[in-house]
Amino acid sequence: MATSGEKDVEVSLRSTPEEYVAYDHTKRRLKNRHVQLIAIGGTIGTALFVQIGSALIKGGPASLFIAFSLWCTFILAINNCLSEMVTWMPISSPFVRYADRFVDPALGFAAGINFFVFEASLIPFEVTAFNVVLHFWTEKIPIEAVICFVLVSYAFLNFYAVRYYGESEFWLASGKIILAVGLIVFTFITMVGGNPLHDTYGFRFWDPSKVQGTPFAEHIHTGKLGRFLGFLACLIQASFTIAGPDYVSMAAGEAQQPRKNLPRAFSSVFYRLAAFFVLGSFCVGTVVSYTDPNLINALSDARPGAGSSPYVIAMERLHIPVLPHLVNALILTAVFSAGNSYVFCASRTLYGLALDGKAPSWFKKCNRNGVPFWCVGLTLAIALLSFLQVSNNSAIVLQWFING
Repeated sequence: MATSGEKDVEVSLRSTPEEYVAYDHTKRRLKNRHVQLIAIGGTIGTALFVQIGSALIKGGPASLFIAFSLWCTFILAINNCLSEMVTWMPISSPFVRYADRFVDPALGFAAGINFFVFEASLIPFEVTAFNVVLHFWTEKIPIEAVICFVLVSYAFLNFYAVRYYGESEFWLASGKIILAVGLIVFTFITMVGGNPLHDTYGFRFWDPSKVQGTPFAEHIHTGKLGRFLGFLACLIQASFTIAGPDYVSMAAGEAQQPRKNLPRAFSSVFYRLAAFFVLGSFCVGTVVSYTDPNLINALSDARPGAGSSPYVIAMERLHIPVLPHLVNALILTAVFSAGNSYVFCASRTLYGLALDGKAPSWFKKCNRNGVPFWCVGLTLAIALLSFLQVSNNSAIVLQWFING
């Protein structure tokens, strides 16, 4: 008689997608609009609005634009390959379990554990970032209260039913889209003179005669080597900023009509990459100079929230009120959305490992709404590391998770 572990391995090596799906105990409650917005929201994070400023200083506007455009081609290739596989076999934790099915069980185990640890460790990072963004307005809110609010919210959205997660991401991703599109429109309007100073700055910060050097900044070294290192710094930032197909695929096991709805989500990735990342990186280098002392000081001082955003630096230069607060509010929702997505992805990765016999079998248990509650519980338990910032400076804690 086959043991539970042998049965799991047997299922993981079956040849038909239908047997994979039948073995999955989650429920398909994510509607097409949920999947579409998860696909969009999963590609847009705070790095596109804030951390991108550090890459601009190191590489300059030209290197930033080229690096982001180049990395988008890699993501597009991954997206096209993954979309075919996920549409054919829409299972829980798909791209991790594909390593088991199509390569080797050892690779599936290594990829699954690595991705789970990676996603789970990012949750306390985002909780810490949430507190930092709040400091743009005030530091009077107790850190413990902020952490408890965020973690309880994640528990409510992920424990009961997946449709709650889908609905929350639908609205939170909508805020990300509004922010991304709004900043692109802001760039166009202000560059042609639509600002309180009536400064028609156009492409001034791309013009070598009007900045200290060329549009290619020098990083660490001078000359061609320095400009090349600046480009590499921008490429590394692009690899951290641009994502998406993996988060779309994680919804495959719980999406309604996956072979109809998932191709639509994947097929729109090209337009999102072009609109949000290629055009967004171009706008960042347009609204502010990479030699702007205010931008350099903001990043070196680690100003909270939107205070370090190149767009907010541009708004302050042009004497535009209110907008910085709106940007910070939308960045706050983007941070919350990112952590919410990590809870979902980490828990479903652990669930996929359990289905393939690579994690304890009790992680396969789902509640009546098809949520693997033990997996969600362990993921949120790891998120309790967020309380480290109670006795340590938030910036230090953030750096711990980045280095990890």
